Amino acid sequence: MNQRIVNVGTPDGDYRVVVGAGVLSSIATATADALGHEPAHVFIVADAGVPESARAAVIDSFAALGASVHVHVVRPSERDKSIETLEAILAAMARTRHERSDPVVALGGGIVGDTAGFAAACYRRGVPIVQCPTTLLAMVDASVGGKTAVNLAVPGADGAPELRKNFVGAFHQPILVVADIAMLSTLSDRHFRCGLAECIKHGMIASEAGDDQLGPWTASALDAAIARDAATLIELIARNIALKATIVGRDTRETDPAGGRMLLNLGHTFAHAIEPIHHLTPDGDAAHAPLHHGEAVSLGLAAAAHCATALGHCDSSVESQALETLASVGLPTRIRNLSETGRIVDAMLHDKKVSGNTLRLVLPIGPGRARVFSDPPIEAVRHAIDSIRA
Repeated sequence: MNQRIVNVGTPDGDYRVVVGAGVLSSIATATADALGHEPAHVFIVADAGVPESARAAVIDSFAALGASVHVHVVRPSERDKSIETLEAILAAMARTRHERSDPVVALGGGIVGDTAGFAAACYRRGVPIVQCPTTLLAMVDASVGGKTAVNLAVPGADGAPELRKNFVGAFHQPILVVADIAMLSTLSDRHFRCGLAECIKHGMIASEAGDDQLGPWTASALDAAIARDAATLIELIARNIALKATIVGRDTRETDPAGGRMLLNLGHTFAHAIEPIHHLTPDGDAAHAPLHHGEAVSLGLAAAAHCATALGHCDSSVESQALETLASVGLPTRIRNLSETGRIVDAMLHDKKVSGNTLRLVLPIGPGRARVFSDPPIEAVRHAIDSIRA
Protein backbone atom coordinates (compact mmCIF):
# COMPACT_ATOMS: atom_id res chain seq x y z
CA MET A 1 0.00 0.00 0.00
CA ASN A 2 1.39 3.44 -0.96
CA GLN A 3 1.38 5.38 2.28
CA ARG A 4 3.43 7.80 4.36
CA ILE A 5 3.74 7.94 8.13
CA VAL A 6 4.50 11.21 9.91
CA ASN A 7 5.44 11.13 13.58
CA VAL A 8 4.18 13.96 15.78
CA GLY A 9 5.99 14.56 19.06
CA THR A 10 4.49 16.72 21.81
CA PRO A 11 4.94 16.99 25.60
CA ASP A 12 1.40 15.59 25.88
CA GLY A 13 2.26 12.46 23.90
CA ASP A 14 3.59 11.23 20.58
CA TYR A 15 1.43 9.79 17.80
CA ARG A 16 1.49 8.70 14.19
CA VAL A 17 -0.28 10.20 11.21
CA VAL A 18 -0.93 7.60 8.52
CA VAL A 19 -1.51 9.03 5.03
CA GLY A 20 -2.47 6.81 2.13
CA ALA A 21 -5.16 5.31 -0.07
CA GLY A 22 -7.49 2.81 1.63
CA VAL A 23 -5.95 3.19 5.09
CA LEU A 24 -9.36 3.48 6.77
CA SER A 25 -9.85 -0.26 6.25
CA SER A 26 -7.06 -0.98 8.76
CA ILE A 27 -8.01 1.66 11.32
CA ALA A 28 -8.87 -0.88 14.02
CA THR A 29 -5.45 -2.51 14.13
CA ALA A 30 -3.74 0.90 14.00
CA THR A 31 -5.93 2.07 16.90
CA ALA A 32 -5.13 -1.07 18.90
CA ASP A 33 -1.42 -0.43 18.35
CA ALA A 34 -1.80 3.16 19.54
CA LEU A 35 -3.84 2.14 22.59
CA GLY A 36 -1.70 -0.83 23.48
CA HIS A 37 -4.78 -3.08 23.58
CA GLU A 38 -7.73 -4.05 21.41
CA PRO A 39 -10.68 -1.74 22.13
CA ALA A 40 -13.84 -3.37 23.48
CA HIS A 41 -16.04 -0.32 22.79
CA VAL A 42 -15.71 2.40 20.16
CA PHE A 43 -17.76 5.61 19.82
CA ILE A 44 -17.76 7.11 16.31
CA VAL A 45 -18.74 10.74 15.76
CA ALA A 46 -19.55 10.81 12.04
CA ASP A 47 -19.96 13.74 9.68
CA ALA A 48 -23.41 13.57 8.08
CA GLY A 49 -21.78 14.29 4.71
CA VAL A 50 -19.40 11.34 4.80
CA PRO A 51 -20.43 8.52 2.42
CA GLU A 52 -22.07 5.54 4.07
CA SER A 53 -19.38 3.31 2.57
CA ALA A 54 -16.67 5.09 4.56
CA ARG A 55 -18.64 4.83 7.77
CA ALA A 56 -19.20 1.12 7.09
CA ALA A 57 -15.47 0.56 6.48
CA VAL A 58 -14.63 1.97 9.91
CA ILE A 59 -17.41 0.05 11.65
CA ASP A 60 -16.44 -3.20 9.93
CA SER A 61 -12.77 -2.74 10.81
CA PHE A 62 -13.54 -2.44 14.53
CA ALA A 63 -16.23 -5.13 14.46
CA ALA A 64 -13.65 -7.56 13.04
CA LEU A 65 -11.72 -7.13 16.30
CA GLY A 66 -14.87 -7.89 18.27
CA ALA A 67 -15.49 -4.33 19.43
CA SER A 68 -18.99 -2.96 19.97
CA VAL A 69 -19.46 0.21 17.92
CA HIS A 70 -21.80 3.16 18.50
CA VAL A 71 -22.28 5.92 15.92
CA HIS A 72 -23.42 9.50 16.52
CA VAL A 73 -24.03 11.62 13.39
CA VAL A 74 -23.30 15.36 13.41
CA ARG A 75 -24.20 18.03 10.84
CA PRO A 76 -21.02 19.78 9.68
CA SER A 77 -22.02 23.44 9.96
CA GLU A 78 -20.55 26.27 12.01
CA ARG A 79 -23.93 26.78 13.71
CA ASP A 80 -23.95 23.11 14.72
CA LYS A 81 -20.39 23.33 16.04
CA SER A 82 -21.94 24.32 19.33
CA ILE A 83 -22.23 23.59 23.02
CA GLU A 84 -25.60 21.97 22.28
CA THR A 85 -23.99 19.51 19.87
CA LEU A 86 -21.21 18.86 22.36
CA GLU A 87 -23.77 18.10 25.05
CA ALA A 88 -25.62 15.70 22.75
CA ILE A 89 -22.39 13.79 22.03
CA LEU A 90 -21.51 13.58 25.73
CA ALA A 91 -24.98 12.36 26.62
CA ALA A 92 -24.81 9.68 23.91
CA MET A 93 -21.42 8.56 25.19
CA ALA A 94 -22.81 8.29 28.70
CA ARG A 95 -25.81 6.28 27.47
CA THR A 96 -23.48 3.79 25.80
CA ARG A 97 -21.43 3.52 29.01
CA HIS A 98 -18.29 4.68 27.27
CA GLU A 99 -15.30 4.14 29.58
CA ARG A 100 -12.03 6.02 29.96
CA SER A 101 -9.98 3.48 28.01
CA ASP A 102 -12.47 3.41 25.10
CA PRO A 103 -11.57 5.47 22.02
CA VAL A 104 -13.66 8.09 20.28
CA VAL A 105 -13.24 8.16 16.50
CA ALA A 106 -13.88 11.43 14.65
CA LEU A 107 -14.84 10.66 11.06
CA GLY A 108 -15.33 13.77 8.98
CA GLY A 109 -14.14 17.27 8.30
CA GLY A 110 -12.66 19.82 10.67
CA ILE A 111 -15.94 20.75 12.33
CA VAL A 112 -16.58 17.16 13.37
CA GLY A 113 -12.94 16.62 14.32
CA ASP A 114 -12.90 19.70 16.55
CA THR A 115 -16.23 18.90 18.21
CA ALA A 116 -15.56 15.19 18.74
CA GLY A 117 -12.08 16.00 20.01
CA PHE A 118 -13.50 18.43 22.57
CA ALA A 119 -16.05 15.83 23.66
CA ALA A 120 -13.22 13.33 24.14
CA ALA A 121 -11.27 15.92 26.15
CA CYS A 122 -14.26 16.60 28.42
CA TYR A 123 -15.79 13.16 28.92
CA ARG A 124 -14.62 11.65 32.22
CA ARG A 125 -11.79 14.22 32.12
CA GLY A 126 -10.40 12.75 28.93
CA VAL A 127 -10.66 9.66 26.73
CA PRO A 128 -8.56 8.71 23.67
CA ILE A 129 -9.43 10.35 20.35
CA VAL A 130 -8.58 9.01 16.89
CA GLN A 131 -8.89 11.58 14.12
CA CYS A 132 -10.01 10.35 10.68
CA PRO A 133 -10.15 13.51 8.55
CA THR A 134 -12.12 13.16 5.32
CA THR A 135 -11.45 16.59 3.77
CA LEU A 136 -8.16 18.00 2.52
CA LEU A 137 -8.50 20.94 4.90
CA ALA A 138 -8.90 18.67 7.92
CA MET A 139 -6.07 16.39 6.78
CA VAL A 140 -3.48 19.14 6.52
CA ASP A 141 -4.66 21.25 9.42
CA ALA A 142 -7.42 20.51 11.94
CA SER A 143 -6.69 16.84 12.62
CA VAL A 144 -3.13 17.41 13.85
CA GLY A 145 -2.00 19.41 16.86
CA GLY A 146 -4.64 18.73 19.48
CA LYS A 147 -6.71 21.90 19.23
CA THR A 148 -10.35 21.06 19.93
CA ALA A 149 -13.24 23.49 20.24
CA VAL A 150 -16.80 24.54 19.60
CA ASN A 151 -18.13 27.97 18.67
CA LEU A 152 -19.91 30.26 21.11
CA ALA A 153 -22.99 32.33 20.25
CA VAL A 154 -22.87 35.66 22.11
CA PRO A 155 -25.59 38.36 21.93
CA GLY A 156 -24.30 41.33 19.96
CA ALA A 157 -25.01 45.02 20.46
CA ASP A 158 -28.22 44.69 18.45
CA GLY A 159 -29.30 41.56 20.33
CA ALA A 160 -28.61 39.24 17.42
CA PRO A 161 -26.24 36.37 18.21
CA GLU A 162 -22.63 36.75 17.09
CA LEU A 163 -20.65 33.58 16.49
CA ARG A 164 -17.26 33.50 18.22
CA LYS A 165 -15.18 30.91 16.40
CA ASN A 166 -13.61 28.14 18.51
CA PHE A 167 -14.08 30.13 21.72
CA VAL A 168 -14.67 27.12 23.99
CA GLY A 169 -12.23 24.25 23.80
CA ALA A 170 -9.21 22.38 25.10
CA PHE A 171 -5.89 20.99 23.96
CA HIS A 172 -6.30 17.23 23.58
CA GLN A 173 -3.85 15.41 21.33
CA PRO A 174 -5.10 12.44 19.31
CA ILE A 175 -3.52 9.03 19.81
CA LEU A 176 -3.64 8.44 16.04
CA VAL A 177 -4.56 10.23 12.82
CA VAL A 178 -5.64 8.27 9.74
CA ALA A 179 -5.86 10.33 6.53
CA ASP A 180 -7.32 8.25 3.70
CA ILE A 181 -6.87 10.09 0.40
CA ALA A 182 -9.59 7.91 -1.16
CA MET A 183 -12.03 10.19 0.67
CA LEU A 184 -10.84 13.18 -1.35
CA SER A 185 -12.45 11.77 -4.50
CA THR A 186 -15.84 12.38 -2.84
CA LEU A 187 -15.22 16.11 -2.33
CA SER A 188 -16.67 18.81 -4.55
CA ASP A 189 -14.14 21.04 -6.27
CA ARG A 190 -15.16 23.86 -3.92
CA HIS A 191 -14.45 21.85 -0.78
CA PHE A 192 -11.18 20.58 -2.22
CA ARG A 193 -10.00 24.13 -3.01
CA CYS A 194 -10.66 25.10 0.61
CA GLY A 195 -8.01 22.63 1.72
CA LEU A 196 -5.53 24.14 -0.71
CA ALA A 197 -5.93 27.48 1.10
CA GLU A 198 -4.34 25.95 4.20
CA CYS A 199 -1.59 24.36 2.10
CA ILE A 200 -0.77 27.74 0.57
CA LYS A 201 -0.77 29.29 4.06
CA HIS A 202 1.70 26.64 5.26
CA GLY A 203 3.97 27.50 2.34
CA MET A 204 3.90 31.14 3.44
CA ILE A 205 5.33 30.25 6.88
CA ALA A 206 7.36 27.14 6.05
CA SER A 207 10.82 28.70 6.39
CA GLU A 208 10.02 29.35 10.06
CA ALA A 209 9.90 25.55 10.46
CA GLY A 210 13.04 24.93 8.43
CA ASP A 211 11.39 23.98 5.13
CA ASP A 212 12.35 26.63 2.58
CA GLN A 213 11.06 24.51 -0.30
CA LEU A 214 7.47 23.83 0.77
CA GLY A 215 6.08 27.04 -0.71
CA PRO A 216 7.72 26.69 -4.14
CA TRP A 217 7.02 22.93 -4.24
CA THR A 218 3.34 23.50 -3.40
CA ALA A 219 2.98 26.07 -6.16
CA SER A 220 4.52 23.63 -8.65
CA ALA A 221 2.29 20.76 -7.48
CA LEU A 222 -1.06 22.54 -7.49
CA ASP A 223 -2.13 21.39 -10.97
CA ALA A 224 -1.47 17.73 -10.12
CA ALA A 225 -3.17 18.15 -6.75
CA ILE A 226 -6.28 19.64 -8.35
CA ALA A 227 -6.31 16.67 -10.76
CA ARG A 228 -6.25 14.55 -7.54
CA ASP A 229 -3.16 12.62 -8.50
CA ALA A 230 -2.72 10.12 -5.67
CA ALA A 231 1.06 10.34 -5.32
CA THR A 232 0.95 14.15 -5.30
CA LEU A 233 -1.82 14.20 -2.69
CA ILE A 234 0.06 11.84 -0.38
CA GLU A 235 3.20 13.98 -0.69
CA LEU A 236 1.24 17.24 -0.25
CA ILE A 237 -0.57 16.04 2.86
CA ALA A 238 2.50 14.43 4.43
CA ARG A 239 4.66 17.53 3.89
CA ASN A 240 2.01 19.83 5.32
CA ILE A 241 1.52 17.61 8.35
CA ALA A 242 5.29 17.42 8.88
CA LEU A 243 5.46 21.22 8.89
CA LYS A 244 2.62 21.50 11.38
CA ALA A 245 4.16 18.77 13.53
CA THR A 246 7.41 20.73 13.73
CA ILE A 247 5.64 23.91 14.82
CA VAL A 248 3.30 22.17 17.26
CA GLY A 249 6.18 20.22 18.78
CA ARG A 250 7.95 23.48 19.62
CA ASP A 251 4.89 25.26 21.05
CA THR A 252 2.14 22.77 21.85
CA ARG A 253 -0.19 25.14 23.69
CA GLU A 254 0.47 28.37 21.77
CA THR A 255 2.34 30.12 24.59
CA ASP A 256 5.32 31.44 22.61
CA PRO A 257 4.84 35.25 22.45
CA ALA A 258 7.28 35.52 19.56
CA GLY A 259 5.18 33.34 17.30
CA GLY A 260 5.53 29.59 17.57
CA ARG A 261 2.21 27.91 17.01
CA MET A 262 0.52 31.27 16.54
CA LEU A 263 2.19 31.49 13.12
CA LEU A 264 -0.32 28.88 11.95
CA ASN A 265 -2.95 31.60 12.31
CA LEU A 266 -1.62 33.60 9.38
CA GLY A 267 -4.71 35.11 7.75
CA HIS A 268 -7.05 33.61 10.33
CA THR A 269 -7.75 36.73 12.42
CA PHE A 270 -9.22 38.37 9.32
CA ALA A 271 -10.83 35.08 8.25
CA HIS A 272 -12.60 34.40 11.55
CA ALA A 273 -14.14 37.90 11.46
CA ILE A 274 -15.33 37.44 7.87
CA GLU A 275 -16.51 33.81 7.94
CA PRO A 276 -19.61 34.31 10.16
CA ILE A 277 -21.08 36.92 7.77
CA HIS A 278 -23.80 34.70 6.36
CA HIS A 279 -24.65 36.52 3.13
CA LEU A 280 -21.13 36.40 1.70
CA THR A 281 -20.51 34.21 -1.32
CA PRO A 282 -17.22 33.52 -3.14
CA ASP A 283 -18.56 34.04 -6.65
CA GLY A 284 -21.53 36.41 -6.36
CA ASP A 285 -24.09 33.60 -6.51
CA ALA A 286 -26.30 33.88 -3.42
CA ALA A 287 -26.99 30.16 -3.61
CA HIS A 288 -23.35 29.55 -2.67
CA ALA A 289 -23.52 31.51 0.62
CA PRO A 290 -22.12 31.34 3.23
CA LEU A 291 -18.37 31.25 2.75
CA HIS A 292 -16.55 28.05 3.54
CA HIS A 293 -13.65 28.19 5.98
CA GLY A 294 -10.96 27.84 3.32
CA GLU A 295 -12.50 30.67 1.29
CA ALA A 296 -12.43 32.93 4.35
CA VAL A 297 -8.80 31.91 4.97
CA SER A 298 -7.94 32.82 1.37
CA LEU A 299 -9.43 36.29 1.86
CA GLY A 300 -7.63 36.54 5.19
CA LEU A 301 -4.30 35.68 3.59
CA ALA A 302 -4.89 38.35 0.94
CA ALA A 303 -5.71 40.92 3.63
CA ALA A 304 -2.72 39.94 5.78
CA ALA A 305 -0.36 40.19 2.81
CA HIS A 306 -1.73 43.63 1.91
CA CYS A 307 -1.40 44.78 5.52
CA ALA A 308 2.22 43.59 5.69
CA THR A 309 3.08 45.35 2.43
CA ALA A 310 1.43 48.60 3.53
CA LEU A 311 3.35 48.56 6.83
CA GLY A 312 6.64 47.81 5.10
CA HIS A 313 7.09 44.40 6.71
CA CYS A 314 7.61 42.67 3.36
CA ASP A 315 8.26 43.40 -0.28
CA SER A 316 5.20 43.81 -2.50
CA SER A 317 6.27 40.70 -4.42
CA VAL A 318 5.23 38.56 -1.42
CA GLU A 319 1.71 39.96 -1.65
CA SER A 320 1.63 39.53 -5.43
CA GLN A 321 2.81 35.92 -5.19
CA ALA A 322 0.20 35.08 -2.54
CA LEU A 323 -2.64 36.61 -4.56
CA GLU A 324 -1.48 34.89 -7.75
CA THR A 325 -1.22 31.47 -6.10
CA LEU A 326 -4.62 31.73 -4.40
CA ALA A 327 -6.32 32.89 -7.59
CA SER A 328 -4.64 30.13 -9.62
CA VAL A 329 -6.67 27.49 -7.78
CA GLY A 330 -9.93 29.43 -7.89
CA LEU A 331 -9.84 30.79 -4.34
CA PRO A 332 -11.26 34.29 -3.71
CA THR A 333 -8.96 37.22 -2.98
CA ARG A 334 -11.74 39.83 -3.20
CA ILE A 335 -15.40 39.66 -2.27
CA ARG A 336 -18.58 41.65 -2.77
CA ASN A 337 -20.97 42.93 -0.09
CA LEU A 338 -18.47 42.81 2.75
CA SER A 339 -19.84 44.30 5.97
CA GLU A 340 -18.82 47.74 7.18
CA THR A 341 -15.11 47.84 7.98
CA GLY A 342 -15.57 48.97 11.58
CA ARG A 343 -17.74 45.96 12.37
CA ILE A 344 -15.09 43.60 11.01
CA VAL A 345 -12.37 45.32 13.04
CA ASP A 346 -14.56 44.99 16.13
CA ALA A 347 -15.02 41.26 15.43
CA MET A 348 -11.23 40.90 15.06
CA LEU A 349 -10.82 42.40 18.54
CA HIS A 350 -12.76 39.40 19.89
CA ASP A 351 -10.21 37.00 18.37
CA LYS A 352 -8.67 34.42 20.74
CA LYS A 353 -5.19 35.88 20.12
CA VAL A 354 -6.19 39.28 21.54
CA SER A 355 -4.30 39.92 24.80
CA GLY A 356 -4.90 42.88 27.09
CA ASN A 357 -7.43 44.15 24.52
CA THR A 358 -4.52 44.40 22.08
CA LEU A 359 -4.90 43.00 18.59
CA ARG A 360 -2.18 40.60 17.47
CA LEU A 361 -1.79 39.81 13.79
CA VAL A 362 0.36 37.24 12.03
CA LEU A 363 1.80 38.91 8.93
CA PRO A 364 4.25 37.75 6.23
CA ILE A 365 7.72 39.31 6.33
CA GLY A 366 9.24 37.51 3.35
CA PRO A 367 8.96 34.34 1.25
CA GLY A 368 8.09 31.52 3.66
CA ARG A 369 8.44 33.78 6.69
CA ALA A 370 5.99 35.44 9.08
CA ARG A 371 5.90 37.18 12.47
CA VAL A 372 3.37 38.13 15.13
CA PHE A 373 2.78 41.89 15.39
CA SER A 374 1.09 43.37 18.45
CA ASP A 375 -1.15 46.42 18.21
CA PRO A 376 -0.80 47.08 14.48
CA PRO A 377 -2.05 50.50 13.34
CA ILE A 378 -5.81 50.20 13.03
CA GLU A 379 -5.82 52.28 9.86
CA ALA A 380 -3.56 49.70 8.21
CA VAL A 381 -5.93 46.95 9.34
CA ARG A 382 -8.88 48.89 7.93
CA HIS A 383 -7.09 49.37 4.60
CA ALA A 384 -6.30 45.65 4.50
CA ILE A 385 -9.98 44.84 4.92
CA ASP A 386 -10.93 47.33 2.21
CA SER A 387 -8.31 45.81 -0.11
CA ILE A 388 -10.37 42.61 -0.39
CA ARG A 389 -13.58 44.39 -1.38
CA ALA A 390 -14.60 43.58 -4.94
